[in-house]
Amino acid sequence: MGFYRKTRVKDAAFRRVLPVVLVTLLGVLFLIFLLKTSSVSDIVTWNSSEVDEPSPVNYNLSRFNVKPKLPKQTKLSNSLQKRNQLPPRNLDLFPNLAKDHIIIVLYVHNRPQYLQVVIQSLSKVEGISETLLIVSHDGYFEEMNKIIESIRFCQVKQIFTPYSPHLYTDGFPGVSSGDCKDKDDASKKHCKGNPDQYGNHRSPKIVSLKHHWWWMMNTVWDSLEETRDHSGHILFIEEDHFIFPNAYRNIQLLTALKPKKCPNCYATNLAPSDVLSKGEQWESLIAEKMGNVGYAFNRTVWRKIHSKARNFCFFDDYNWDITMWATVFPSFGAPVYTLRGPRRSAAHFGKCGLHQGQGERGACIDNGAVNVEVEEIDKVANIKSDWKVHVIRRQEGYQAGFKGWGGWGDERDRRLCLDFAYMYHFRDTLSSSDLKS
Repeated sequence: MGFYRKTRVKDAAFRRVLPVVLVTLLGVLFLIFLLKTSSVSDIVTWNSSEVDEPSPVNYNLSRFNVKPKLPKQTKLSNSLQKRNQLPPRNLDLFPNLAKDHIIIVLYVHNRPQYLQVVIQSLSKVEGISETLLIVSHDGYFEEMNKIIESIRFCQVKQIFTPYSPHLYTDGFPGVSSGDCKDKDDASKKHCKGNPDQYGNHRSPKIVSLKHHWWWMMNTVWDSLEETRDHSGHILFIEEDHFIFPNAYRNIQLLTALKPKKCPNCYATNLAPSDVLSKGEQWESLIAEKMGNVGYAFNRTVWRKIHSKARNFCFFDDYNWDITMWATVFPSFGAPVYTLRGPRRSAAHFGKCGLHQGQGERGACIDNGAVNVEVEEIDKVANIKSDWKVHVIRRQEGYQAGFKGWGGWGDERDRRLCLDFAYMYHFRDTLSSSDLKS
């Protein structure tokens, strides 16, 4: 009887524990299923406390299980890719970079008149000789190349995207003879391509904007020998950004202050998000929506952006910045702030090109000159460490829910974009047997 009673107690205890065990087991199995079925958009995990804690690259390479199908390269693109491996120029003039330097990346297309202005402004920047300037080209244009080769004020390295549509004259990612155009009906015209949400087919000139930026980011952070182990911030500027003499010193101050003054800020900026604004002129730091003029962030933030590759590559808008504002940043789960000063240290001056017009208040090139006023206060660092931070919580402009301006509906562009996201990582995961085959 005692044995029977003990057995019943054990059975009862077992019946109480069994549901817990089964629920736990099912939870573990479900978690494994999620991990196995997660897409490239979940390449890395993110902890919000890591914004200012640079950490080594920690991609889950096991999820890169599809070999990138990059376009077959042309003779020119092959030669440019080899040039990307060349060491920086001017090593004889500037053999060493300063400790804790901030690398500058300038991305350009083919506006030599604009580029001349930018290079001239960079030559007057205090501290420019301490760092490395990387110039990323969308296509190859000899006049642009000559301007960069004339630089003597710092180390400079050129890289060229080998998959630029501007390098392919008779096939994707350039123009193919069988491609649909404008609002062609593919079923009637028997042409190739997927229209965007507005019924328009791809334009290689347009899509190159987004492709170049994404290729450049992946290459700079994860491939180049000069940058792939860089633990600090990288500053990104464009060929129509006038850079003030105090820009480099100010971005150094901002990145140094960010961990204490704005630990949840993702980046630092040289100018307000409103490209027409000269700043508030307050004695205060400003935390606001991340702008696209002179922005700097570290590798940890890049990992966060990279983890949203699918969001970026499948959003129907040919603009990289609008894509970031409307779908990538909102996917982070909290507002994305950047830290800047109350006065701009860079100015957008371009009216020409794909983005037409900045209004009467915007600076513009006129006969080779640029109408940007640089005052004495803009020639020296003008950010103070004892300033408090004013947070602009209302984020104007493109928000989550905006469907995009289109131009990015073709599945080939989306696939190429995803291929850029893991082209370097897949190579790293190949076994020796794969390399021999």
